[in-house]
Amino acid sequence: MTSLTIRPLNTGFVTTVPAQYLFHHSVHPYVEGATHDRVEIPDFAFLVEGGEELVLVDTGMSWTERASTYHHPGSHQPPGMAIHERLAALGIRCEDIGVIAITHLHWDHSYYLEKFTNATIYVHERELAFAENPIPMYYKSYENEAIGITPHFAGVDFTTVAGGRELIPGVRVFETHGHSPGHLSVEVDTAAGNFVCSGDSIFCPENLEPIPELGYDITPPGRYVDAIGMWNSIVAQRDRVADPSFILGAHDRPLLDRIRETPVLGLV
Repeated sequence: MTSLTIRPLNTGFVTTVPAQYLFHHSVHPYVEGATHDRVEIPDFAFLVEGGEELVLVDTGMSWTERASTYHHPGSHQPPGMAIHERLAALGIRCEDIGVIAITHLHWDHSYYLEKFTNATIYVHERELAFAENPIPMYYKSYENEAIGITPHFAGVDFTTVAGGRELIPGVRVFETHGHSPGHLSVEVDTAAGNFVCSGDSIFCPENLEPIPELGYDITPPGRYVDAIGMWNSIVAQRDRVADPSFILGAHDRPLLDRIRETPVLGLV
């Protein structure tokens, strides 16, 4: 029986407009949460423990000034919530992390990578290629030099993947392109069942719900580079797990309440 567990680590709060990001415009009449008001959503990384290496799925967001100035106004990283601070509170040094799986290279999922000097850092080859040379619409997402700052992933030694790959026994990456050109999700086998860390391929639990009135088998989000890839990735991940509680989104608001009761997931 596997002994792997997953510890969600919130690295701060990003502001967003649900009607623009979380829900496609076609579903607004059918979704209560499709507000045009700006709201806060958490920004999770995930620590996988119990394997032959400590594994991080993503490293979370930047500090407050960078986040609010260059990205989403009002986003903030409270003291003690940067990924290295969250790990230190658990008695873990950045140097102790052996593997990092980056779902995608947006600014709120891959910060502070330079601190993880002993980790093999995996990213999809297509994601890295686009991040290094994005179209102007995505200059901010990848912190391109065109906006006057150095990309947060500059100088990082990545190991690129294409397709699926086992990172350590019981931890696998697989392609979930759509939100970004080379998005990856991470499947983790635990004693309670297999979990999927879905990054931004699934923004919120509502994205997994059908809308019979439209003939939709999911509720699509509003932020993606490839609508077909987005749709198929959500369906594939939903079909991969026992039930939606095994999908862990990077911006999953209900997960904040869940981890107050159960800070470590995957135990029987």
